[in-house]
Amino acid sequence: MQISEKVTALINEQINAELASAYLYQGIAEYYAFAGYVGFAKWFKAQAKEEVEHAEKFIDYLEEQGKKVLLSDIKAPSNEEYRDLREPLEIQLTHEEHVTALIYGIVAQAKEERDYGTERFLDWYVKEQVEEEANARALLGEYDLAKEHGEVLHLDSKLGKRE
Repeated sequence: MQISEKVTALINEQINAELASAYLYQGIAEYYAFAGYVGFAKWFKAQAKEEVEHAEKFIDYLEEQGKKVLLSDIKAPSNEEYRDLREPLEIQLTHEEHVTALIYGIVAQAKEERDYGTERFLDWYVKEQVEEEANARALLGEYDLAKEHGEVLHLDSKLGKRE
């Protein structure tokens, strides 16, 4: 059974959302790099690469299903300065919650259509989004503790060790 046009459209939207996430995180990485926080920058560059990988998995899935991949415009991330070092971390968490909602929307449509293949394919993304939200929350909490104790540079050093 081939996937429906509705599921195909939702996955195409998700591909663009994943690439927009990469663009957002690369922009955040550049903000931190310019501010001299190379660890935060490295962490967000790794996040950006991960988001591209997520998009590629969706692209591969559509191709395997014989469906056309449709890429659309991606809005540039804000080039404005953030109010402080914490704001990009807040934006990351809010953004990950948004991406989770999009994934759940595809899951709901696949369930409605009894598209079990797509539903199984999306299991990985559901688990990944739980992890992404948890990581974003944890990083925000770590930042708050580090700021409270004057150890933001220590956190920056720790984040710089991410592979």
